[in-house]
Amino acid sequence: MPGEDESQLGRKLIDHRMVTADEVELCKERCRELAEKGEEITLVKMLVREGYVTKSQLARVNRSLDDDSMYRPAQQIPGFQIIAKLGQGAMATVYKARQLSLDRIVAVKVLPKRLSENQEFVDRFYREGRAAAQLNHPNIVQAIDVGESGGYHYFVMEFIDGKTVYDVLQDHRVMPEADAIRIILQTAEALEHAHARGFIHRDVKPKNVMIAETGDVKLADMGLAREVSDYETAQSEAGRAYGTPYYISPEQIRGEINIDFRADIYSLGATFYHMVTGAVPFEGSTPSAVMHKHLKEELPPADHKNTSLSAGVGEIIEVMMAKRRDERYASTRDLIIDLKSVSEGGPPFQARKQYDDQTLETLASSGVTVTQATPEDLDPSLRGGGTNVTTVTLIILLVLSILGNLAQLVFK
Repeated sequence: MPGEDESQLGRKLIDHRMVTADEVELCKERCRELAEKGEEITLVKMLVREGYVTKSQLARVNRSLDDDSMYRPAQQIPGFQIIAKLGQGAMATVYKARQLSLDRIVAVKVLPKRLSENQEFVDRFYREGRAAAQLNHPNIVQAIDVGESGGYHYFVMEFIDGKTVYDVLQDHRVMPEADAIRIILQTAEALEHAHARGFIHRDVKPKNVMIAETGDVKLADMGLAREVSDYETAQSEAGRAYGTPYYISPEQIRGEINIDFRADIYSLGATFYHMVTGAVPFEGSTPSAVMHKHLKEELPPADHKNTSLSAGVGEIIEVMMAKRRDERYASTRDLIIDLKSVSEGGPPFQARKQYDDQTLETLASSGVTVTQATPEDLDPSLRGGGTNVTTVTLIILLVLSILGNLAQLVFK
């Protein structure tokens, strides 16, 4: 472990009282003497050779150094005391921290240095902070601060003591219907709040839906969130698929510019599907194979995969995940109405209305003349006088049919 790393190791060994400062200096001197004679040896090996430390002791100190390195970016942020690392993804590392000014626990997301040099990632990082800051809802993780310090970009947010839906699915695979409806309903309410303010999330998935210890549901990670009116960003992203393959909507896969709230409804439907069946809607050997199925393959009904599901849940998911967005729920509010109805033992009226409208449209496109029934059709007496012509015709045909049958019997 050369240079600065060896110096750090020496300090750590001294701090842990495994060696004295004089012993470290003595070993360093011996390393220099051997180097002059052409024999290179590291401080680590010299400490072990001289019997000052064991290999297991060095391993423990090295792990401590790794932890220090891991926390170093977050330690650059003034006003926050880092407590622990919560998780790490491709885009950022999240830490649990204490906000010193208010003495409260928060979560701090830090963008890695390698991504800080890419302006696109930096812009997206700040866009997430701005989007979250404009949303104030009990089912959305609250934004607290965003900024840069020591070359590191950070985003401070509400700390949720709990786990994600993804974690729950890993443990139990299939979630009870009532629990799933409750979680999806709260997530839908969070999305309705965002949609009403002109934002689409674009990455609704089990990992971004958190369940607090209190049972409250929190929608997290606005990293891909975009304002519907942000045409400039939409143009720059045209033709590229933004989202997670297992839960992404067909229009996102195609890289369409005019993405709206119905993309989130599709992704929430895919999340719902996973929760109640224990499997993602479409499997594939590659991300592109999965996305191709979202575009082309018929959805295996959720209530066929889990036969204990109510028909209502199956209907809701099918409408949420319709490939044509015009065939999905007409608003997030309509979805919420159906979820509440099914949770109370009722039918999903909005989903059935949507299905009936689709059926009529399909018949019309096939050349079949479709007319809506009128009260008079249902009750001819409402016409106020005269005998219904259709009724008379049916009676005549019935009489002729009976007479024909009698004639066959007579002439047999």
